[in-house]
Amino acid sequence: MDKSIREIREEMQAATMDELPVFIHTYESDSRAGVQTLLGSARKKLEAYQKERERLVQMCAYENKYQALTYICGIDEAGRGPLAGPVVAGAVILPRDCRILYLNDSKQLTAKKREELYDIIRERAVGVGVGVSGPERIDEINILQATYEAMRQAVAQLPVGPDILLNDAVTIPDVDIPQVPIIKGDAKSVSIAAASIVAKVTRDRMMTAYDSVYPGYGFAANKGYGSREHIAALKKQGACAIHRKSFIRKFVETQ
Repeated sequence: MDKSIREIREEMQAATMDELPVFIHTYESDSRAGVQTLLGSARKKLEAYQKERERLVQMCAYENKYQALTYICGIDEAGRGPLAGPVVAGAVILPRDCRILYLNDSKQLTAKKREELYDIIRERAVGVGVGVSGPERIDEINILQATYEAMRQAVAQLPVGPDILLNDAVTIPDVDIPQVPIIKGDAKSVSIAAASIVAKVTRDRMMTAYDSVYPGYGFAANKGYGSREHIAALKKQGACAIHRKSFIRKFVETQ
């Protein structure tokens, strides 16, 4: 007796990507319209998966270029532009030939996908380091120098010493490890993309926690960036302890 369309749908939903070709072959002679619709969905899903694998191969170009080295570290930051909160840097060393699907510039991913990938990165990485420079430090030495400082902290937190740093666009001063600055590196290197996700998720979690400490600014939603609601609250309530005084002078008076 032929399986019902419902049973076939459940089978398709349970199939892994490696099993989808067999699923398609098994039911391609079933002429029922519902089954053919399911097969169309399965083919699209498989095609998207194959495209993602190809994209990921392209994002390993720099890692392949330096494959003779043992520890290749990606570096990126989150939070250079907000009015409040720290700047956070991530440093990630992935295993050789590591393939984590959907690794990409953190800004191109949903919050849910970033959280999923963060856990996978933490589980699979050879090493992860995080550096943080707070608002007072940003005001003291400026955002660029504070970013460099956070990046140096992130490298220092790694459990092993990197042989090379792949950086998103910058060259970090006072680091004696060879560096390769890559423009838009978080979309061109899996290592930098992983660092981007670690930095972004870490900072977002911090800003969400700050929302309960400093209510009214909407930090859980805006993460400290200058949204209309955030600026309105800033003008009404004044600055709080995590606002960057050097960033908010055109909105409120600072001491």
